[in-house]
Amino acid sequence: MSNRISEEFIQKKEPVRLNKYLCEAGVCSRREADRLIESGRVTVDGQQAQTGMKILPGQVVKVGCRVVSKQDEMVVLAVNKPRGIVCTEERRERNSIVRFLDYPIRVTYIGRLDKDSHGLLLMTNNGDIINRMMRAANRHEKEYKVTVDHEITEEFLEKMSSGVPILDTVTRPCQVKKIGKYTFSIILTQGLNRQIRRMCSALGYEVKDLLRVRVMNIRLDGLRDGQYRKLTDEELEGLYELIKDSPGTPGGSGSKIGKGQAGGDYGSR
Repeated sequence: MSNRISEEFIQKKEPVRLNKYLCEAGVCSRREADRLIESGRVTVDGQQAQTGMKILPGQVVKVGCRVVSKQDEMVVLAVNKPRGIVCTEERRERNSIVRFLDYPIRVTYIGRLDKDSHGLLLMTNNGDIINRMMRAANRHEKEYKVTVDHEITEEFLEKMSSGVPILDTVTRPCQVKKIGKYTFSIILTQGLNRQIRRMCSALGYEVKDLLRVRVMNIRLDGLRDGQYRKLTDEELEGLYELIKDSPGTPGGSGSKIGKGQAGGDYGSR
């Protein structure tokens, strides 16, 4: 967490509800925070916390034996990645998403979009969220709008939705819907490398445009090309609910991203 943000919190000297404090520190959702508080696992200045209480700067908040600090404040961003920007942390790549975003604290991507694809990319400084969202077994939804080089047929839709042999496997059944003569939407729950492009190619189609419009409960709506924003409280709460039962890191919630940790191939198109 940058000194800039922690200094802002100190300067404001405004009390923050404990469940919001725990959520913004990357511990859990507000709902789960209330459960933690009710269970007696949360203390403030050595005293058992009470539901609804507020926290002032300088107070010591613990969950079990672990001190929770606003200096560990979690950031999750929705980014509209433009074409030509590369999902990599390689410093030598001039068009990397990290260089493009130039965010004041260190964040990395949750799953890749390939260089020629564009649309919704989530970025965070929370390693546990990355791991929970990326595990293939968790089957989290990603939705795309795809334009191909010739007219979409019912046969194409049927084959795409039932599974296509690529990369020595058969893709999972998925939802596919025609939305134009050359355009369809597709909802995937796996993240094979360049999956949509490979599926289309196997059926004799070439992808001309690939736009990711949704990741789980987060939508691209309203973000212009190259723009980013923080998730709303409602979006963050919904995201927590969707991943709360997903296997994550052994260290539990709130783990920060480490050197070289990035978003893997989840959603790579």
